[in-house]
Amino acid sequence: MQYKHLFFDLDHTLWDFNTNSKEAMQDVYNSQELDKRGIGDFDQFFERYNYHNHRLWDKYSKGQMKQEELRWKRMWLTLVDFKIADEPLARAMGATFLEILPNKNGLFPYTHEILTYLRNKGYELHLITNGFEKVQYNKLEKSNIGQYFKEVVTSETSNSLKPNKEIFDHALMRAGAERTESIMIGDNIEADILGGMNAGLDTVFVNHINEVTDVQPTYTIYHLKELEGIL
Repeated sequence: MQYKHLFFDLDHTLWDFNTNSKEAMQDVYNSQELDKRGIGDFDQFFERYNYHNHRLWDKYSKGQMKQEELRWKRMWLTLVDFKIADEPLARAMGATFLEILPNKNGLFPYTHEILTYLRNKGYELHLITNGFEKVQYNKLEKSNIGQYFKEVVTSETSNSLKPNKEIFDHALMRAGAERTESIMIGDNIEADILGGMNAGLDTVFVNHINEVTDVQPTYTIYHLKELEGIL
């Protein structure tokens, strides 16, 4: 085999973040009775949340925002869009969301099958994720895929975030892996693909959403089953 160590991203690659986060946010919306506070359209509320979450995660990934601030400010800014300036509510929503989210277990089609296939072929599987440590481990447990991975490297344990080279170096060290025998598999062009390439790794772009890009990873797939034709 050309590769021995396979490094996966988690969110949006294996774990269906969009579906799971929408379900979790619906639970938060219902538990806080936001419809009675004047937010009558959940889909509009969720769209605004996604906008702020994406923007603040970008700041967080660049070291411009602390983790704790991100957790509640994305809720605060969403509420402000609906003219609700309630910081205690925003903090409560942030905490509740992170309690609920990891219990959602939606995975992309063929996740268990491909991980079983790759493990049975003798590959060592690992994760590199920017997600919060406790939240990510809970996701792995509830979705029953933690069993497949030898090393789980988060931004907290490595003190770095994808696409920074340091988190990939830390993952390689933890796995005892050489760059030439390793490949990064993920959905995010900047964090996973450009980050992996900058760290000297071959890459697989898992393009679930048919994204158009000028970046040229080593491989591009549109369904996890296609990994069987590569590995």
